[in-house]
Amino acid sequence: MRKFALLALVALIALSCNNDDDNSTTPVNVDFLFTHNFDGSPIENSDFDQIQYTNENGEQLSLSKLVYLISDITFTNSSGDVFDAGDYNLINVREETNLTFTPNIQIPPGNYTVSFTFGFDDEDNIDGAYADLNSADGGWNVPAMLGGGYHYMRMEGKFIDNTSTETGYAYHTIRAADMSTTPVTNQDTSFVVTLGTVTVSNDTQVEVKMDVAEWYKNPNLWDLNVLHTVLMPNFNAQIMMFENGSSVFSLGAVTQN
Repeated sequence: MRKFALLALVALIALSCNNDDDNSTTPVNVDFLFTHNFDGSPIENSDFDQIQYTNENGEQLSLSKLVYLISDITFTNSSGDVFDAGDYNLINVREETNLTFTPNIQIPPGNYTVSFTFGFDDEDNIDGAYADLNSADGGWNVPAMLGGGYHYMRMEGKFIDNTSTETGYAYHTIRAADMSTTPVTNQDTSFVVTLGTVTVSNDTQVEVKMDVAEWYKNPNLWDLNVLHTVLMPNFNAQIMMFENGSSVFSLGAVTQN
């Protein structure tokens, strides 16, 4: 009788452990929250069209538009297994659309290195391929004369120029186009953002922070008096924006609800 009770207890413990293992490996979704700041000061909807920011070059500026594309959110575990939904998200900060995003993939709970692509890489940057982007924000397409494909970001506003005049700027990032060649030579200026290690469990939300001020200062000090418009066909400007983008994004709070 005592032996039977002991065997029953062992079986119960084993069953309990198996159930725990099953629960711990049930795939889950991960939610992302995109937040925005200027040198650490949160950007609120009411801040748009107000000249209240100062960039690293000392120019005062406003934001009237901030729209950007991210794609291929990827989770990589310690064994090197990669989970990639292959989808994308167009974030419109002023309109407060797509500030939260759930990639179309479920992954087992655990620790992952999380990354995403700013814009589309060349494999995905296919001209006219995405019906929703073709009409988004007045058309997210890049003109064929610049190689086609899609914008990565449109950031616009006004700044006080060196004559103390309010002047419009359009900081648009695309795949760099060398107009001096026939046909146009393009260079992929999308980039991968690695956020770091995140522990994923049920109802995990990951905050992605964009510091807008970084677009103007690191490693290239940006002078809006020189580079404020017609930047899309400016190959060197696109390379500079690509380089400055490396410090723009960072990992914020990770919450388990």
